[in-house]
Amino acid sequence: MGSLACSAQDTPPLYWSDTWRGWHFYEQPVQEVPQPRPTRPTRVSRSLPPKSNPTVQPTATLAPPPVPAARPPEIAAFEQLQKALEEARTIAIMRPIEANVRRYMEIESRVVARASEFADMAQKVAWSTPQLDPTLQGRPVGAKALEVFERQQFDERSTLISSLGQDHVLLFFYRSDCPYCHAFAPVLQAFRDRHGIRVVAVSIDGGPLPGFADARADNGIATTLQVTQVPAVYLAQPFTGHITPIGFGILSESQLLERITQVATASTGPAATPGTLTTSSLPLQYIARSTR
Repeated sequence: MGSLACSAQDTPPLYWSDTWRGWHFYEQPVQEVPQPRPTRPTRVSRSLPPKSNPTVQPTATLAPPPVPAARPPEIAAFEQLQKALEEARTIAIMRPIEANVRRYMEIESRVVARASEFADMAQKVAWSTPQLDPTLQGRPVGAKALEVFERQQFDERSTLISSLGQDHVLLFFYRSDCPYCHAFAPVLQAFRDRHGIRVVAVSIDGGPLPGFADARADNGIATTLQVTQVPAVYLAQPFTGHITPIGFGILSESQLLERITQVATASTGPAATPGTLTTSSLPLQYIARSTR
């Protein structure tokens, strides 16, 4: 009896045995509570000695954050003035009454006065420090100093072009019916006589040109260089085949000096520089004969 009573208590009662609840068509089953699985003990590798007397690692102390450097009071004052100017300007634009506009103009006058003081002090510093004086760097601004600068620059460029004349020539392409070629011819002739560089005149149409009685008819070099506009000037080194365009149209003596100097100084070796034409198809013997 005892065992039957025990099993009856352990077994959940069926719904038809509970007459006091009545009859139910559906009966929710009893939810079983899952039992936790036993954890397996972690195996310790035999190769490692057992840890004895473990020591607690000390907690690393964090360094305090760096203290920001104190800002100069001038920066704070500048930001405050700039903010006040922007706010006053915005208010004056959105509501242009006399008081708002006057307030904006007063703040603006303070900013202009600060800028004027800075400009005066910067000028004094430049006067006393030649390395910071912009009037002493590059092209001068004074009339007399500019005259000396241009004369010195002219002499240096003329000397350079005279040295180039030892193994370089100027190729001058023209047409006998071109009025610009006739106007440019005296300028180029004077340039040749002054700086001592030979000019090889090449007539595209075979006609003559005053001042260049030794002009030669085009034998294909204009086509090779793709000369489509005259007058045209090229700097050529006959024995290497390096030909660089200098300019087209009527050029002044100062323009010729500047451009030829830039082309000559840009060349750092026998290799062709940007803008330089190097070709073996040019009639170099034709150019070389003209330099004799």
